[in-house]
Amino acid sequence: MHKNLVLLFCLNCFFVLNAQTKFTVSGNIQDAASGEELISANLFESKYKVGTVSNLYGFYSLTLPEDSIYITFSYIGYQSQTIGIFLNKDITLNIKLSESVELETIEIVATNAQKLEEKTSMSVIEVPIAQIKKIPALLGEVDVLKTLQLLPGVQSGGEGQSGLYVRGGSPDQNLILLDGVPVYNANHLFGFFSVFNADAIKDVKLTKGGFPARYGGRLSSVLEINMKEGNDKTFHGSGSIGLISSKFMFEGPILKDRASFIISGRRTYIDQVARPIINYALKQDGIKGKIGYYFYDLNAKFNYRISEKDRLYLSAYTGDDNFYVSTITTNGENTSAKTENEIVSNLGWGNITTALRWNHLWTNKLFSNLAATYTRYNFGTVVGSRFEEFDINNQTKDKTDFGAGYDSGIDDYAVRLDFDYIPLPNHFVKFGAMGIYHKFNPGIFNIHASIAEDGQSLLNIDTTFGQNIVFATEYNTFIEDDFKISNNIKLNGGIHFSGFALNNTNYTSIQPRISLRYLLPEQIAMKASFATMRQYVQYLTNENIGLPWDQWLPTTEKILPQDSWQIALGFAKTFQEQYEISIEGYYKEMKNLISYNEGASLFNIGPWEDQVTQGEGNSYGAEVFVQKKKGKMTGWVGYTLAWSNRRFDDKNFGEWYPFKFDRRHDISIVGIYELNKKISFSATWVYGTGNAITFAESRIPVLQENKGFEYYTFINNFKERNNKRMGPYHRLDIGMDYRREKKKYASIWTIGAYNAYSRRNPFFLNIEEKYVESPDGGTTETVLKQYSLFPLIPSLSYRFEF
Repeated sequence: MHKNLVLLFCLNCFFVLNAQTKFTVSGNIQDAASGEELISANLFESKYKVGTVSNLYGFYSLTLPEDSIYITFSYIGYQSQTIGIFLNKDITLNIKLSESVELETIEIVATNAQKLEEKTSMSVIEVPIAQIKKIPALLGEVDVLKTLQLLPGVQSGGEGQSGLYVRGGSPDQNLILLDGVPVYNANHLFGFFSVFNADAIKDVKLTKGGFPARYGGRLSSVLEINMKEGNDKTFHGSGSIGLISSKFMFEGPILKDRASFIISGRRTYIDQVARPIINYALKQDGIKGKIGYYFYDLNAKFNYRISEKDRLYLSAYTGDDNFYVSTITTNGENTSAKTENEIVSNLGWGNITTALRWNHLWTNKLFSNLAATYTRYNFGTVVGSRFEEFDINNQTKDKTDFGAGYDSGIDDYAVRLDFDYIPLPNHFVKFGAMGIYHKFNPGIFNIHASIAEDGQSLLNIDTTFGQNIVFATEYNTFIEDDFKISNNIKLNGGIHFSGFALNNTNYTSIQPRISLRYLLPEQIAMKASFATMRQYVQYLTNENIGLPWDQWLPTTEKILPQDSWQIALGFAKTFQEQYEISIEGYYKEMKNLISYNEGASLFNIGPWEDQVTQGEGNSYGAEVFVQKKKGKMTGWVGYTLAWSNRRFDDKNFGEWYPFKFDRRHDISIVGIYELNKKISFSATWVYGTGNAITFAESRIPVLQENKGFEYYTFINNFKERNNKRMGPYHRLDIGMDYRREKKKYASIWTIGAYNAYSRRNPFFLNIEEKYVESPDGGTTETVLKQYSLFPLIPSLSYRFEF
């Protein structure tokens, strides 16, 4: 009897286990034409109604019971594929999707077929490069960061600026990653253009809140920009000629279907175009020399598929800005009183990033990426002068030399190991660790001066002073799981642990993260998130335009790391498969924010830690985002209602005050209309509340006396910081593309207008004295004068593809 019961129990276990036997189908999803991996491509099994998405490298994994299954692979803009298989063993299935001819030119807003309400994440927006290239831009220069400024919750710093102010944060609180490598200065031309060449970019993703545990190191946002991998089947290229710059891109296979490359570059030619005019103007004043400005970017990437389980990537970026002046003025040529006066000035800044990555598939459920990266940002300026007198034989009699230089920057060496583990369709686990070795150069000055008369040296000074170079180590580890609890409930939860070590100072932080999606009736998703963040790298700025000589500095024993926490609640819904609507509210608190003391700057002598103060901030608001994803007309409408405040013990009498970029209302409307395969139109309109500024509440007269004469001077009485606002900002940009397809190439002409109705938007305000005529002979009045930057600016560019 007992033996029969044991046998029955064993048979029951066998059938139960056999019924639960599961197998895994896994592989990569690629573009059939180029071999590029498709990020976040969607796959769905209709019988069991489960699915997943491909990861950052196109890898997917789906585990199901033994059965006949049908999996649909989809990616908007591509033809879907449905494949039926009998899953009785683990299967490797690589998928190649072809672009849809019908959708190729019109469905450019969405990047995958997964609906908004199906995702656990919130406060995340992906912007495809095809759309970025069609949006009107200043001087025709396609700009990734300016496109992101058109999204709700994201603001610009001012007219033409590329800086991102996300949910009340400042630009240094954005973690900008190019192929996983931080970029410390993302601007060219003092912020008017970004460093990213759209021709080399594959995808763009901005996370404003609800941060998954894999992200860390900044308070406000994460911007991921991934470069193209290069076509591994055929050679392709493109180029463009605009009003101020030209670009090129070339890609192709090194070993067909195994290895490929891509290289792209951009350079402005303002200095070359303006040189004849500048030289003529200098010559009229008897001056020889050159004056100019230019910037350039260069991107390159190589990848090699070692095997079905291993792949190598090597990518690099370098870019620089250079403003230069070199002039010589000669007087008394061929006389005994000949003199030369030389002036030299150079201002330059730039980035270098490199990344070497190794992908490895350990099992059909476990994928890893090992990356070694380097990033460098450097700013340097040199000014100098030389005055020299010559005798009748053209030999030097007297000479005076003076020169001053300043150099600052940051270097990072990092290693990161990430794992994607997909045990079941309801779980997507990510975990990993990272170490960063920082080298901070807070700022070093070099002064040189020499005086010589009749060949005798009277003075010779050559000295260096400033802040010491600082070395520090930052490290983090994380684990997160995107977990489908039921058909209505999905959750992404995780822990991010980070640390920072400098000399004998150590800081650590445990940061919990959670995002929750609950599906209401009518397929409306309610989403909520909570995240804490810590930032160890400090950024010192005077809160004016983001100039390149603002400093990147470490957390120290005196200067505490910045911390924040943010909560968000929202609703999302897709209508008619083409309209997405999301509404979100958020609240964020920040502490240990850093700012200069009143009157301090980087040119002050002494330790930088004694010139700064730390305080707190908060921001809160609501965002509405409506976008149309399909059809001839695509685009979006975004609205932000927001508040952002700061408080420092040493500023504004220790009271709260509005952040300079506190903007109550922000509206953006973007539209792209495809008339046909040849012609498309685009337009954007933006409106924003004016920036906060500080003005005196009153002027107090003070009686002065000098040598018997009495007169009044006035002292400005400031009661509150940022107590006034500039006028509102609004602007319309328009553009049109005309595309002609030939057998071997295509050409695209783009015309556009920035600030189409020439609105005189406020750039800054200044109090000035103005003379006013009157019958009594006239008088002076104190007036507030507004200065504007850009009127209507037309643009024209030519682009070709082959």
